[in-house]
Amino acid sequence: MALEIERKFLVLNESWRNSVRDSAYFRQGYLNNEIHCSVRVRVCGDRAWLNIKSVTIGTQRQEFEYEIPANDAHTMLSTLSRRPLIEKTRYFVDVGPHTWEIDVFEGDNTGLVVAEIELGNPDETFEKPGWLGEEVTYDPRYYNTSLSTNPYNSWQD
Repeated sequence: MALEIERKFLVLNESWRNSVRDSAYFRQGYLNNEIHCSVRVRVCGDRAWLNIKSVTIGTQRQEFEYEIPANDAHTMLSTLSRRPLIEKTRYFVDVGPHTWEIDVFEGDNTGLVVAEIELGNPDETFEKPGWLGEEVTYDPRYYNTSLSTNPYNSWQD
C-alpha cells in the first residue's frame, strides 16, 4: 500500500521565488463524489496520471497513482470531471534535504498559494523557511478535492 505523508502551509510572501529550481503546470479534475476516496485525473505537459487518495484529513493518506495516456486524460477532463478544474503552477524549492512544492493556483482559485512538503514519517523534522505561513494540513478547505467543489474565491477573507 502506498502511503503519503504530507504537510500543507499557506505562503506569506514571494521570497521563495528566488530559490525555484523547476516548475510544472497542472490541470486536474475529480471524477467522483468521494466518500472513501478521491479519484483524480491530472495532466502535466504530454503526460497524465490517474490518482486515487483516501479521504482522510491530516498528514497521512493512502495514495495510488498510475500513468495513463494523455489523450484519455484530456477526454476525462473535458467530459467526466466536475467543475471547476484545478489549474496551478507547481514550483519546486529545495530547503535543506527536503523539496517544497509550492502551488500557485489559477482560475476560480486565483490568489491561493500553498506549500507542501512530503515526509518520510509524521514526526520527521524539517526546516521552516521564512516565507512559510500558517499550517493548513488539517483544514479540508485547502485540499484540492475541496477546491474543486468550493473554490477559494468563494470563501476567502
